[in-house]
Amino acid sequence: MRVIAGEAKGRPLQAVPGKGTRPTTDKVKEAIFSMIGPYFNGGLALDLFAGTGGLGIEALSRGFERAIFVDRDPRSVAVIHDNVRRTGMHARAEVYRNDAGRALKALEKRRAALNLVLLDPPYAVRDADALMVEMDDRGLLAPAALVVVEHAADVRYAERFGSFTTVNEANYGEITVTVYRYEPGAKAPEGAENDATI
Repeated sequence: MRVIAGEAKGRPLQAVPGKGTRPTTDKVKEAIFSMIGPYFNGGLALDLFAGTGGLGIEALSRGFERAIFVDRDPRSVAVIHDNVRRTGMHARAEVYRNDAGRALKALEKRRAALNLVLLDPPYAVRDADALMVEMDDRGLLAPAALVVVEHAADVRYAERFGSFTTVNEANYGEITVTVYRYEPGAKAPEGAENDATI
């Protein structure tokens, strides 16, 4: 694993020991940032279920001003700290050990306005749409924020739900990446909201 492009291009990233973490491959990471960028001019990113921190570090390398990394596994948190140091991003990174729900509550208290959310939860988690709606309810998203969801290919999320609209989707074997844009006030019409199907 390495940083694909930008300020820290080519720098290697440490993996989390064991088989409990499934890092995003360089190929998929490059595809994600081709869909949403590829480069940025400031903004705040959230890497939830951060694992190695590879996605959030890539966002920083490509121009995001700051990134918040959250993972509940202490091994992942240690690896993220190491990776932000080795890529020179430690001054622009905040790393927390927490679960997703508590992290969102904490971000609400500090009135965070996120421009990019990177959601790469374990594939057993099939309710990323519920997390997105919670972010909306808590006022965490800036207008036109992008939310990237990496999920198992057998899970289908609605093209539109709440204030979210799909702007891109791509399949990579067993992995699908779905990109949503947040449009506050543009709620999906009655009957258009669907739960993820399996």
